[in-house]
Amino acid sequence: KNAAINFFPNGSNVIEIQNALATASKRGTNKQGYPEFTAVVNDFVIVIEDKAESDFQAKYLDEEKNFLLMDTPSITGYAENGALFYAWKIIQNSNFKKVFAFGCSGVDKKKILIRPIFVNANGYKIMPYEKDFSNFSAENIQGYDNEKVRRKKPVEQVEFEEIISRSKQLNEDLRNYGQLRDTEKPLVVSGILLALKDEKFGTEDLVCDKTQSDGTKIWSAISKTLNDFEVEPSVKKNRLLDQFDFIKNRPYLSQRADKLGKSPLKYFSEYVDSNVITAIVNNSPEDVLGRFYSEFISYSGGDGQSLGVVLTPRHIAELFCDLAQLQPTDKVFDPCCGTATFLIAAMNKMLQLAKTDDEKLSIKKNQLHGIELRDDMFSIATTNMILRGDGKSNLLCDDFLKIDADELREKKFTVGFMNPPYSQAKKKVTSHLSELKFVSHLLDSLGDNARCIVIVPQSAMVGKTSDDKEEKRCILANHTLEGVITLNPQTFYGVGTNPVIAVFTAHKPHDPEHWVKFVDFKNDGYEVFPHIGLLDNGTADERKKLLLQCWHDSRPAPNSFMIRTQIKADDEWLHSFYYFNEEIPTEQDFEKTMADYLTFEFNMIVHGRGYLFNDEKKNSPITEILPPLNNKSWKPFRINEIFIIKSGVRLTKDDMRAGKIPFIGSTDSNNGITAWVSNKNSSLDKNVLGVNYNGSVVENFYHPYAAIFSDDVKRLHLINHADDKYVLLFIKNLILQQKKKFQYGYKFNAGRMERQKINLPINELGEPDWLYMENYMRRIEDKLLKIYLNYITPPQVDDEVIVPLDKKVWKAFSINEIFVIKSGVRLTKDDMRAGKI
Repeated sequence: KNAAINFFPNGSNVIEIQNALATASKRGTNKQGYPEFTAVVNDFVIVIEDKAESDFQAKYLDEEKNFLLMDTPSITGYAENGALFYAWKIIQNSNFKKVFAFGCSGVDKKKILIRPIFVNANGYKIMPYEKDFSNFSAENIQGYDNEKVRRKKPVEQVEFEEIISRSKQLNEDLRNYGQLRDTEKPLVVSGILLALKDEKFGTEDLVCDKTQSDGTKIWSAISKTLNDFEVEPSVKKNRLLDQFDFIKNRPYLSQRADKLGKSPLKYFSEYVDSNVITAIVNNSPEDVLGRFYSEFISYSGGDGQSLGVVLTPRHIAELFCDLAQLQPTDKVFDPCCGTATFLIAAMNKMLQLAKTDDEKLSIKKNQLHGIELRDDMFSIATTNMILRGDGKSNLLCDDFLKIDADELREKKFTVGFMNPPYSQAKKKVTSHLSELKFVSHLLDSLGDNARCIVIVPQSAMVGKTSDDKEEKRCILANHTLEGVITLNPQTFYGVGTNPVIAVFTAHKPHDPEHWVKFVDFKNDGYEVFPHIGLLDNGTADERKKLLLQCWHDSRPAPNSFMIRTQIKADDEWLHSFYYFNEEIPTEQDFEKTMADYLTFEFNMIVHGRGYLFNDEKKNSPITEILPPLNNKSWKPFRINEIFIIKSGVRLTKDDMRAGKIPFIGSTDSNNGITAWVSNKNSSLDKNVLGVNYNGSVVENFYHPYAAIFSDDVKRLHLINHADDKYVLLFIKNLILQQKKKFQYGYKFNAGRMERQKINLPINELGEPDWLYMENYMRRIEDKLLKIYLNYITPPQVDDEVIVPLDKKVWKAFSINEIFVIKSGVRLTKDDMRAGKI
């Protein structure tokens, strides 16, 4: 239903499919077959078989799980096998020749298995599991078939590969034949593009003329283009031209190169004319020059990242336009415009909505404004806008932070977009260059009630420093925060920044009662393709549609995706800060927790560490009937409401001394033990829950024994209840449920741990039901121990005196004197059939 697939239960409403299933009984009786669900989506048939238990998902022929067993017990008993059986019948007995057969199993939403199998007349291909059916909607199914089944590259990927290939080739040529610095390479491309806009100039004019060099001809054509497009005032034109002076002033660029048979400038011009201009004309939304700039920087190891230059991906720029709901009448301002990605996206969006030629002309001439500090990027941005018909090119090469906000406010910008420089405020002396300073100055510079959208590192929304905290208070005193969207960590692939989009309304003080939206959009449908970068995996449109519907309040959203809440300046303005996973774990989750602990305890005893558990009391079995988890009332509590949180102590490997005391580090295995030491320090503790705030964040373990704890691990002691083994093992699961919201760059530190909410079962007074938690885990322990004991019940031994080994007489025998030796039989993987032997 969510994927808008029109399905039919227990058969099919399509006559041809119904007829194809007429003899498709899974038991081979030649009677009518009744798959759980069928649907027709475009040219594809979908057929689904369900099983309640995941143990009956599939029965495979091989260990690699590439082939399914198709005997009658497998077809009737397993979801994937049954779905494939029906798919074959449809292929064989109808004109439908492309089927997606789905095997589905499980009743718990968190653990349901959904496996598509593509089937056609040539065979079948088992595909990776899916979390839902969104890839098989009418909009997405062909893309899934192209990209996932046939491995056909999407158009966007082909375009990106072409741009990257051309960028790489041109970068090498500019280096080999032009002897150009990193920052000069994109300027050569920009200059040539501007020159080629002059109708009187062509690459055939570049003939290594000694009276007028090729460089001079290109420079003159650049100047002519700037005049034709009325780039003004003259100061700006001269500043632009200065950036291209090296083209005419370096003789070797205009001289004939023997390897090329022409001047490097002519060679570059011909390459740009045939490769780059085509890309700009055919793919206008793409910031081709910006893409080239980014590739030049990456190939040449330039200084982009050290200067905080992070070029905005096209899909983010287009998302800005949709979030702002741009109109043809808007006046857009980007004060850190880089290569003009946001302005290009805004122009394209506004032109699509414009109804008259006058509106379109006004958009290009009057409604796109930008500032860029760096001369080289300013030149590229200007080129980008001119090439798209922005004649006046309302761009300034200036320092945005030094321009008076009131002066800019008079221009009455209705929309502000910005990707400010990153990581420039790492030291006290540069604190005035923080991302929040840029955001605050932009808000102050916009017109009343203007929409302001920025993309910044998530650390900016945390407000780590005192300056940032003060800036957040200042922002709320004058402007309204509408929401923050946490993005895919790979959005700026290769840069190592976890970005967010923040949306504001300018010059409208934030009302404490205002409901703010926080979205987890890390799953945006984009993934990193090797050697290419970030690309749509086929689901990006669907994911973006969901985001915009929820953002603009036309669709409800679960808290795991979007939360509406009131905020304070001291909060971390992030979805992770306000969200907690309130789902009730399953009994299987708690069983795994207890089984892991018992396995650990058994291993320790077997390996001579039984002394750790000498003090553990043994309980009598649970006889009372406990209500199921779903029948209990649950209530959220902050961790600091139920626990005292204590820190560990740093202990380096060099300072460790071997011993018998467990050292608890931030690992996810071995119950947290990473070393055995004789050291003792103030973290020495026992009967405690150890929770990782670093390393394997949120992983946590119960420690009944005396141990010392790393400074990456927090110690949790219950406040209003004894530190009971079973209660702590119960709560371990509930803390672990919050794991997915924390990651590198967003640790489970003391402050976040204190305010983190977890759901606990409660009694009639609304207090944590400690007794229920204890008895629930004791009952699971009893259950598991009974299972184990069935396997390990020791045999009866006669009460005779056993002679010690060294008192016995010993004699040597050949093995064949005491054993019959038999051979095994070779069995290849290809011949193996799945089973229980």
